[in-house]
Amino acid sequence: MLRITDAEYRQRCDALLDHLKQQQLSGVVLFDRDYVVYYTGFAFIPTERPIGFVMNQQGERGLFVPRMEVEHARQFALIDQVAHYIEYPDDPHPMQVLKRLLVEMGIQDHIAADDDGYPWILGYRGPRLSELTGAIVHPVRAFIEDQMMVKSEAELNLLRESIRWGSLALRLLQRYTAVGLTETQVEKRASDEATQAMVDAIGPIYRGQSMVTGGAYGIYRGQIGRNAAIPHALASNITFQAGDVLVGESTAPIWGYISELERTMMLGKPSDEQRRLFDHMLALQETAFTAFSTAKTGSDVDKAVRAYYEKHDLTALWRHHSGHAIGSRYHEAPFLDRGDHTPLRPGMVFTIEPGLYHPQIGGFRHSDMLLVLPDGGYEIMTYYPRDLESLTLPI
Repeated sequence: MLRITDAEYRQRCDALLDHLKQQQLSGVVLFDRDYVVYYTGFAFIPTERPIGFVMNQQGERGLFVPRMEVEHARQFALIDQVAHYIEYPDDPHPMQVLKRLLVEMGIQDHIAADDDGYPWILGYRGPRLSELTGAIVHPVRAFIEDQMMVKSEAELNLLRESIRWGSLALRLLQRYTAVGLTETQVEKRASDEATQAMVDAIGPIYRGQSMVTGGAYGIYRGQIGRNAAIPHALASNITFQAGDVLVGESTAPIWGYISELERTMMLGKPSDEQRRLFDHMLALQETAFTAFSTAKTGSDVDKAVRAYYEKHDLTALWRHHSGHAIGSRYHEAPFLDRGDHTPLRPGMVFTIEPGLYHPQIGGFRHSDMLLVLPDGGYEIMTYYPRDLESLTLPI
């Protein structure tokens, strides 16, 4: 089933409710957009207008929204009531409506929250939750992040569907790339065709629930030629040239869940140095895969990868940790970093993406998704070719 069921949303809320009861807290207030979606299914665009999810010790759930979101919330959110204010800024301040809602639901004295008030985004200003209510606010982010780390079967199904269409988008990106064209031309053609195929296949039930894209996409994001040595480069309408190193990436939002697939490609016959760095990049990825067989934490994986850098005198070309969790957000905790000692658990999904970045040659990075299995093993979820021959584009 290509969505999260109402029953699963209720299970998530029940787990949060058990935490509130164990901590003897009267209720919870969540402002983070991803947390609101996780517990209610209500996907929205966060702006200066405050939106929040609330739940009391009886398990009653409510949403606090601006007037413009009332019908939207009632249609899509799995909640018991919607409280709304007129607009922001307004008089009285919108947070006074939240205060009344909390009083009506018996949420007072000790409250769990992800932040002490709505974040000051896009010009918003307002009182802290503790000032508004006079209550003691207890942080709850750690519990929620721990809960989100382990993916359910439904979440894994959504990720697999995203991988399927992300693979198509990357295939089209690779197919249409040619000397003399620009990244904008190629990305648009590949992304549009992949999106149309996905929508045709899934049908009218398709929902992306993404703030970033309305469909599948395959992009280079400026990682072309020497610019590929910048891991988080931005699109620059670069024209492709023979000899370029290319780092292409793709995804497709499926009911709010996103995959990550990245491949290093060569435009024309690779040089000896390009081939050498590509081979080391593959070996770094394989080192990370193998480390999961015995690793207890993400730090164990990253330490094994960094040992490869050091052994082969590649540390000068290192730029970032070996990967991160992924699901409803592009980057999630835990991280494959020597500073993250979170225990690995079945159901966690990671990107595996150690890279090499040479300022005069370019960047070399594949990214594949890996699922931690119950028996201590792992599954590589992505399946796009990884070898140099398959990723060398003809001129």
